Amino acid sequence: MFSKSVFWGLILFSAVSFGASLKELGQLKSPFVLPELPYAENAFEAVIDSQTMNIHHKKHHQAYVDNTNKALAAASEVKTLDEIFKNASKLDPKIKNNAGGHWNHSFYWTTMSPKESDHTLSKPLIKAIEKDFQSVELFKEQFVQAGVTHFGSGWVWLIVDANKTLKITTTSNQDNPLMDSAAVQGTPILGVDLWEHAYYLKYQNNRAAHLKALWSIINWKQVDKYYKEAKK
Repeated sequence: MFSKSVFWGLILFSAVSFGASLKELGQLKSPFVLPELPYAENAFEAVIDSQTMNIHHKKHHQAYVDNTNKALAAASEVKTLDEIFKNASKLDPKIKNNAGGHWNHSFYWTTMSPKESDHTLSKPLIKAIEKDFQSVELFKEQFVQAGVTHFGSGWVWLIVDANKTLKITTTSNQDNPLMDSAAVQGTPILGVDLWEHAYYLKYQNNRAAHLKALWSIINWKQVDKYYKEAKK
């Protein structure tokens, strides 16, 4: 039998996998569980091979879930992801790093889709991108460039900052822009994993090729939902 917290965690994570809100993701409470992918592991074979997807999800993401739960249990704490990020600078690095990995990946899975109907940007999002980056093409170039030039492991993000402006930023390791320790803070609406385990089997050291290939599977429908939520 599951405890009540685990039961509701499973219910909420099922929703997150299929495009829940940022609010619901942030309110998930420990003990955490691994969300199911909202598509088959081989759904993006031309862009992300199924072996990479399997290892990334079932090994790496699972490890972040397990390690977060162990660290919180050792500290006798039950926390939401929002609580962890608001106090990230004060917490045991094991909690911050692993909880970050859990949130980052849970978010990341939702921003890709095998459905062609999900690959079109909405007019409001296009307008916002053109306002802050001049054009969608320039935005994509800057996003890829930020990811390529980021040193070491980490993430590249499109965020909505406190002024409701779109910005591109990167974080190291499993940090994210929601953390109080982030150099550039904001609400992520798109995030791409820069760790080698996300692409090395197919692209080896060619991070740029991986980043460029991802544009064909981005779930802009979901990104638009996150954008609308972040603008409120």
